[in-house]
Amino acid sequence: MPWWIWLLLALFMLAMLIIGAAYVAMHAFRAFRVVSDMGSTVTDRIAAAEDDDQPQGNEPPIFTQPLRHAGDRYAEAHADVVRRRMRRHDRHAEQWAQWRQFNQ
Repeated sequence: MPWWIWLLLALFMLAMLIIGAAYVAMHAFRAFRVVSDMGSTVTDRIAAAEDDDQPQGNEPPIFTQPLRHAGDRYAEAHADVVRRRMRRHDRHAEQWAQWRQFNQ
């Protein structure tokens, strides 16, 4: 084989190595950016979760308060549950009425 073919093959191999290294470096930097963004998101969420775990105010535990307070808190929570169920039922009924009107 003539010497210039060996030179072309060597240059081609060198070009492919350089292109491959650039491709790997580009994707490595992109992956590093994604991982660092994910790490900051996870850190923010963990910090927010830790803030939520802190007690809100100086209210004593429920078992040390009179039973009437626990009953009132339960009644308020149950009323909220009933209101959410009624809103869901109303939205459901409105959607069915809209569909029924559309199909007629």
